[in-house]
Amino acid sequence: MNITLYHNPDCGTSRNVLALIRNAGIEPIIIEYLKTPPSRAELRALIDSMGISVRDLLRRKGTPYDDLQLDTPAMTDAYLIDAMMAHPILINRPIVVSPLGTKLCRPSETVLDILPAPQQGAFFKEDGEQVVDENGKRNI
Repeated sequence: MNITLYHNPDCGTSRNVLALIRNAGIEPIIIEYLKTPPSRAELRALIDSMGISVRDLLRRKGTPYDDLQLDTPAMTDAYLIDAMMAHPILINRPIVVSPLGTKLCRPSETVLDILPAPQQGAFFKEDGEQVVDENGKRNI
């Protein structure tokens, strides 16, 4: 069962997604995208697979987004991808690729929609919020 996680270990949401994947009994392929960014073709394929716009993948908080004036509507997709290639921190995370789809997992519990295995027990996010009950059922 191949699951790939584009991960930033400094991000709480990304850490929660990794823990949810592991709570399903799966050890994912972890790509720390700040150290090993996806190629331009890989990034484009991820965007297409998620069915989102290039702009939807941009992260603003803690990035050079404002300095680069990326909110300018006239910026082309190619320009925005160039910016993400030059500054991988602009790529929002975590991105999970599974046999059931590819998803930008914000909030972290959205990863449950594409995991091919059930949760194996209770899960609490780092902030204490319970996401999965003791029976492995999503806590809605």
